[in-house]
Amino acid sequence: MAEICCQEAKSPPATAATVATVSASAAAAAAVASSVMDRRRRRLELKRFRLATDLEQSAAEYAGARKRPRIPRTVSGPCPDAASASENTERCPRYGFSSVCGRRREMEDAVSIRPGFLPGPGKSHFFGVFDGHGCSHAATTCQELMHEAVAEEHDKAEEPVWKEVMERSFARLDERAANWATTRSSEEPACRCEQKMPSRCDHVGSTAVVAVVNPTQIVVANAGDSRAVLSRAGVPVALSVDHKPDRPDELERIQAAGGRVIYWDGARVLGVLAMSRAIGDGYLKPFVTAEPEVTVTERSDADDCLILASDGLWDVVTNEMACDVARACFRSNGPPGPPQAQPGGEAKTSEGVSKAESDQACSDAAMLLAKLALARGSSDNVSVVVVDLRRGS
Repeated sequence: MAEICCQEAKSPPATAATVATVSASAAAAAAVASSVMDRRRRRLELKRFRLATDLEQSAAEYAGARKRPRIPRTVSGPCPDAASASENTERCPRYGFSSVCGRRREMEDAVSIRPGFLPGPGKSHFFGVFDGHGCSHAATTCQELMHEAVAEEHDKAEEPVWKEVMERSFARLDERAANWATTRSSEEPACRCEQKMPSRCDHVGSTAVVAVVNPTQIVVANAGDSRAVLSRAGVPVALSVDHKPDRPDELERIQAAGGRVIYWDGARVLGVLAMSRAIGDGYLKPFVTAEPEVTVTERSDADDCLILASDGLWDVVTNEMACDVARACFRSNGPPGPPQAQPGGEAKTSEGVSKAESDQACSDAAMLLAKLALARGSSDNVSVVVVDLRRGS
């Protein structure tokens, strides 16, 4: 300790020049350090900016790669071989449809629209909604083949009676659905019901409500709880009656055949199926039949529109409400325009629906009804077809 004190005592005192030199060196060092820190901070900011940009670009590319092509939910339009506004009997009424999966895991509904499926003077046009259960293949089979069966049965009859034509057509589709597992092509992918052990193909079925619209008549055939409703002069007219197991005449028919209706979350045939008529469901024959109820209604100048829909709509929306929504859409879109001819003269069909020119009023009505059903708590698939029956359409 004494040596340190002695050394400090012997060291010469600092001069003013020395102090100034030290201060200048310290200031220069601080300036250099500050500039280095600034450059480093700028490099870090640039790196963060590049990283964020790259991540956003990568995320956009990833999302674009994973994003499925958007499938139009609503397609509508006039008959593609329309010629002029004066030929009202030769063209298809304007139509629109919407079909959504809703809260279900699987989409089992199907829609079929076939303009001009019966050729000749005063062409007839086919509209159908099919609500499958157990699997989708019964509804898809009806979508692909029902209009062909109706056309063939109609052509075979010398004097066609619509009730007989529809009954034979539904019977053919019922047989086809029952034999689907043995008649389908080996190239078709395995169905969900085939992957179950044991196979449950005979536990699959579908409701069917179809309408044939010609210049003078509306023919409706129905099996199941899908429904057809006509709006005439602002008043809803039900063209079909739901086939529920607790409907008095259906209950009597089921019991006469030896079956029972058990109330398990609603009335069900043998406690299983919530409808008393359907295409398919071979394991519930003869209690569940495919025989349709057929109505033939003469068209009127007071007709506004025809609505076909699955029970996903009718379980939560009344006939009156559905017709009011459709008429409101017609009013907001103005009067129907003249028909327009389509190039090529043939309709392009995809999944059972003609890709003709869109009609905004019918499209809006169908989409709005589907959204209304979901908003009101429908837990089923929802499929809606709206047909404009106004004479100016």
